[in-house]
Amino acid sequence: MDLFRSVQAVADTDDGGIIDWDSVAAAAKAGTPKGDLDLSAEEQAGYRNDVRDARDRLRSVGEVEFDLPETIEIQHRHHWIDANIETFRRVVEPLESTPTMLPTVSRTINTGTMALTLGFLGRNVMGQYDPLLLADRGDHALYFVLPNIRRVAGQLDVAYPRFRRWIAFHEVAHAAEFGAAPWLPEYLETRMQGSVTALSEGSIETEGFQELMAAMTAVEGYAELLMDRAFDGEYADLREKLDARRQSGGPFRKLMSRLLGLGLKRDQYERGAAFFEAVADARGLPAANAVWESPENLPTTEEIDEPTRWLGRVDP
Repeated sequence: MDLFRSVQAVADTDDGGIIDWDSVAAAAKAGTPKGDLDLSAEEQAGYRNDVRDARDRLRSVGEVEFDLPETIEIQHRHHWIDANIETFRRVVEPLESTPTMLPTVSRTINTGTMALTLGFLGRNVMGQYDPLLLADRGDHALYFVLPNIRRVAGQLDVAYPRFRRWIAFHEVAHAAEFGAAPWLPEYLETRMQGSVTALSEGSIETEGFQELMAAMTAVEGYAELLMDRAFDGEYADLREKLDARRQSGGPFRKLMSRLLGLGLKRDQYERGAAFFEAVADARGLPAANAVWESPENLPTTEEIDEPTRWLGRVDP
């Protein structure tokens, strides 16, 4: 980690806009070791087999048809930062027109904050299914951040091949739900842009934000349900060790986790999984797939906590 280069990149922000994205990229990567990307032939075959097996098992168990993304990449941390910076830029684009006091100072602070965020995530994200929201192209992508997967497997004292396979199943489960719901990326994008635009105008778009949170809870919960039914072996120990790792992090890690809402993401896993488990127990796993037939079938916030209300409304 080159702290001096990271600080220097933020200090060198140019004029115009609320964030200097070139400086964000430079600072995030200067403060983040990219990690080793050397892969043995055995590892390459392992990733291919894990992704293929996950696709086949999820199709069979979930009774859902989907294709893998055209783009599947094994990345180091700098690759991940580069792959995500455009998405972050597009998300905050509506804020560019918001007037600020001391624009140069605000720009430097915003640039530093975004670089810190991307650097932190780049050091911790292990896998990502990317529907490329807010992008001009419509394809999807699947990323595995190799240095992070290796590091966390060692920290948790679990077998690397098993841990790698678990990550692959989880991310391919997201590909399954987005494959089953081709309307979902536009649905999420519209509500995300609406929330940010409202914020730029000094208001909060409550309905759109609630719909976004409910949809994301469904996304996380369905993936958890498929994982539970499709993964070839118990994985409760992996989840417990990851939860313990999150809770035992240092002050900086805990602060960043709180600021980035990572605790909220865990809550989405749990609430969403409980909803889909209840639906599957009541009507069978194929009934849970009805959520992805149309936007109208998405559960509301209230229905997530009371699945019988959703079953009564949708009747899958």
